[in-house]
Amino acid sequence: MRRNHSILSGFLLCLAATAALAQPQSIEQKAQVCATCHGAKGIPTDRTYPVIWGQHQGYLYLELRDFKSGARKNDFMTAVVADLSREDMMALAEYFAKKPWPDLRQKAAPDAEAATANRVNVAIGCTGCHLAQYQGDATVPRLAGQEHDYLLKSMRDFRSRARANNPGMTDLMKATAEADLGAAADFLAGQ
Repeated sequence: MRRNHSILSGFLLCLAATAALAQPQSIEQKAQVCATCHGAKGIPTDRTYPVIWGQHQGYLYLELRDFKSGARKNDFMTAVVADLSREDMMALAEYFAKKPWPDLRQKAAPDAEAATANRVNVAIGCTGCHLAQYQGDATVPRLAGQEHDYLLKSMRDFRSRARANNPGMTDLMKATAEADLGAAADFLAGQ
């Protein structure tokens, strides 16, 4: 019953957001719709939602584009971006990229989990794309300090192919032991 209520609430919120975005508005007004889930101060309302404040513009645009095209699946996001133009998506990506990355106050991973995360990095080369401090660049997302639950969900979704907009990430997550994903998420969130 509680899950059905949550789904219904999310659906109604999505309908309101979609209707609001369809109206002529400034980018700041459109960004207010995003804040409904991603947080007015950059801290998401649900830990499975990503931080978008301070994320790289190129990456944000690509994700919006993928939601719009259906390459990335999420019923709520697909509805939210349905009426956005390419220019709107670029402007929203720029708007959020200019915001400061929020401090989620996530704890550093314990030494054992940090060691496991380091072993994962050595095995699959996370820092080859996400760079030495997991800050990402351009179209590669920042992972350092991202929401723990979002990181873990994303890794699992890539692994299961539920998130299929980056086949290379699917291959890397399938090459990582399921048991190591939690340690990697703990480490990245605490950076």
